[in-house]
Amino acid sequence: MRYLTIGSDPARQRRVSQIALGAMLMGTATDESTSYAVLDRYVEAGGTFIDTANNYAYWVNGTQGGESEQLLGRWMRSRGVGDELAIATKVGGRPLQPANQLSESVEGLQGVKESLARSLENLGRDHIDVYYAHIDDYSVPVEQQVETFGSLVKDGSVGLVGLSNYWTWRLERYRALAAQAGLPGYDLLQYHHTYFRSRTDRGGLRAKEGTLGVADGNLLTYLRSEPGLTLVAYTPLLSGAYVRADRPLDELYDHAGTRARKAALDKVVKETGATANQVVLSWLTGGEIPTIALVGASSVAQIDDSLAAADLELTADQRQRLDAAGNN
Repeated sequence: MRYLTIGSDPARQRRVSQIALGAMLMGTATDESTSYAVLDRYVEAGGTFIDTANNYAYWVNGTQGGESEQLLGRWMRSRGVGDELAIATKVGGRPLQPANQLSESVEGLQGVKESLARSLENLGRDHIDVYYAHIDDYSVPVEQQVETFGSLVKDGSVGLVGLSNYWTWRLERYRALAAQAGLPGYDLLQYHHTYFRSRTDRGGLRAKEGTLGVADGNLLTYLRSEPGLTLVAYTPLLSGAYVRADRPLDELYDHAGTRARKAALDKVVKETGATANQVVLSWLTGGEIPTIALVGASSVAQIDDSLAAADLELTADQRQRLDAAGNN
């Protein structure tokens, strides 16, 4: 397993595995016994970073979420898990009423402390190692949000804070205000990132101006210029599309750049004898930008395949060819 130090303040830094386990569907689409088996295997292999959210996964059974946090809490109690694992959860995006599909009527960042208390109860913990703002909330002044998250770090309820699915200019504003106020800043950024490049011109539920939450050129150049930050890349394996013929690529990836990148990826897969998923994860975690790959798994076989990427070292030539593909 490869490890990475997260956090810019030496007093609050954590060393975590570069392959993080996403628990989004645990307790709903992935049943309890299977979830426990995946979690056990992940920890056995040296994994130390588990990710969830207070709204996971409300859309599966038409609830307000919390099932994933609750399952993790039961599993940790049953295994006697303590601070050796870093647990990340999120606030924002929980539906105001039970919903069975992604909803526009969701909680923002008005009641962060109340949401944190609920998450702590679900998880059976007295602190959260990483706490993300899951959505941007323009109705709450940035200064207030920075103060709220900073206070949670100061009182020990939260170790590190992060932002997920923000426009780059907005996250810079948050970080600048935190620095000016002398408050703990935002050390982790959780965005969708993978080897194939997504179009970013399609508006959606949270933004009409473009695709929100994708690690585009703006974000990646920002990360490169701010070495204290860590990117946590979610859905890096495109829900199986790299390796499963029955999972065609989303239309956001159907463009000439993807075709060029697929050709380069296929060659490296052949050279290494690894799976496409393993090459993608090795590419993500071995680049210039400090990156943690956040993978999901609905079986032990799936998590084993992802974990094997920690042993795959791409050559400088292979990485150069992968990087260059689709740039012309």
